[in-house]
Amino acid sequence: MPVVPMVPTQPDDPALAAIFAEVRARGIEIPDLYRVMGNSAPMLRAWIDFAWPLRLNARTPRDLRELLILRGAQVGGVDYEWAHHVPMALDAGVPQAKIDALADWSASPLFDARERAVLRLAEEVTRGPGASAECQAALAQHFDHAGVVELTLTASFYVCVSRFLVSMNLELEPDYEHLRLKPAAR
Repeated sequence: MPVVPMVPTQPDDPALAAIFAEVRARGIEIPDLYRVMGNSAPMLRAWIDFAWPLRLNARTPRDLRELLILRGAQVGGVDYEWAHHVPMALDAGVPQAKIDALADWSASPLFDARERAVLRLAEEVTRGPGASAECQAALAQHFDHAGVVELTLTASFYVCVSRFLVSMNLELEPDYEHLRLKPAAR
């Protein structure tokens, strides 16, 4: 059970109702994460205004960003984040075989040098305190300055996501149970 109650999907608060309408207009069901954050409509607004551009407006390839997010969720052991991003990764073109190989990516032949640089970033940022100079140098071999910023910011933001999910004790919705992290992948 979450630390705070989830707000209804049809809230009385006009500001929150407008945010939920915006989410639905994108074809997205209101996730429980947003229902918990909805206890503070201004914070949910700020979250969406930060998260959605990372997801939708970044120039780096979406499939790479989804691999980065999934690896961070794996390292952190955060089922909610993992389960919600597996479908996004598949939609972005990440093959199921790569998702299945993420736990042992460094030994897998499925990942190229660019993907390895991104997965290393995910691990270093998630484990903290941040990406090493060597990690950033590896990224710089494949991405321009804007790309390095986008990827580092994305990795850092999703650490925030995982910490919030765990702190709020947010359970995985039943429709996502089948996507739960496998124990060996944690």
